[in-house]
Amino acid sequence: MNDALMDVVVCPRPGSLIVEQRPIPVPGPGEVLVRVRRVGVCGTDMHIFRGVQPYLSYPRVMGHEFSGEVVESPEGSALKPGDPVYVVPYISCGVCGACRKGRSNCCTSLSVLGVHRDGGLAQYVCVPEGFVFSARGITLEEAAMIEFLAIGAHAVRRANVSAGQRVLVSGCGPIGIACALFAKSRGAEVAVVDTREERLALCREKLGIPHVVPLSPDLVERLRAISGGDLFDVVFDATGNPQAMEAGFEYVAHGGTYVLVSVVSSHITFSDPEFHKREITLMGSRNATAEDFALVLETLRAGRIPTTDLRTHRIPMRELPATIGTWINPESRVIKAMVEF
Repeated sequence: MNDALMDVVVCPRPGSLIVEQRPIPVPGPGEVLVRVRRVGVCGTDMHIFRGVQPYLSYPRVMGHEFSGEVVESPEGSALKPGDPVYVVPYISCGVCGACRKGRSNCCTSLSVLGVHRDGGLAQYVCVPEGFVFSARGITLEEAAMIEFLAIGAHAVRRANVSAGQRVLVSGCGPIGIACALFAKSRGAEVAVVDTREERLALCREKLGIPHVVPLSPDLVERLRAISGGDLFDVVFDATGNPQAMEAGFEYVAHGGTYVLVSVVSSHITFSDPEFHKREITLMGSRNATAEDFALVLETLRAGRIPTTDLRTHRIPMRELPATIGTWINPESRVIKAMVEF
């Protein structure tokens, strides 16, 4: 196998994807060789393709939402060849201050597969054993969805959402949907805002979200009506849009919490008097931890996430270079696209 070649999808520069062949990697000490089977395409990948991802240099093999099967594992590992697995793509150091506090998701030297280092858009990938987990009990396609769902689960856990709270999610892409799902699972009354009707329809018809609100000039008034005039105890921004992130401060109730799940290459400003008047708690939420991944796995095994509704597009790997540009357009109606190896 060491002399064999594999197909890899490379982004050499913004606006370009190519398929090239590279040697199949050889696992080092403590590494697992994974044969990749499914890769989810997300907003980060679109940002990389467009050249607006703030933490990346080119060329890069994208792909941080992926699942596959074990080919080789270290001696004594609980993982065996053939085991279905998912990967936590946030490679943390384990020794910095954040890691010692259990906050490996914001490790000071964090290296994310598919962003800081080459990721899962390859037939084979070597990953440190501590970041590879059994996916038994779910499909490989579901396993490739765990990462984006875990980001939403982490944001909800970080905000300590509780039963009876009014929660608003701004932006109904996959991560916003994940925030809504896990807030609803905690007993919150959830509302969502988006510009795209098909995403609002999915939230209403498939996810059971009680309040779906299209973006409009009178949005704040409509949100006040939904919330009995008080606005929202917790607001999550998952838009990836600086203007929307700034507008979100207006949706937070007095004494409420605003969670920025989005990350943009921009400065965000807000009215300091209004911020203090409402005594808003402002949070950033980055990535997820193994604890969040485990919660998502348990939820998927219980059948409580409609993954077939979330996965709207699926293509073979070799079709990705010709297709990814079309997925950026709203007309494509993509929610979660999946690449098959």
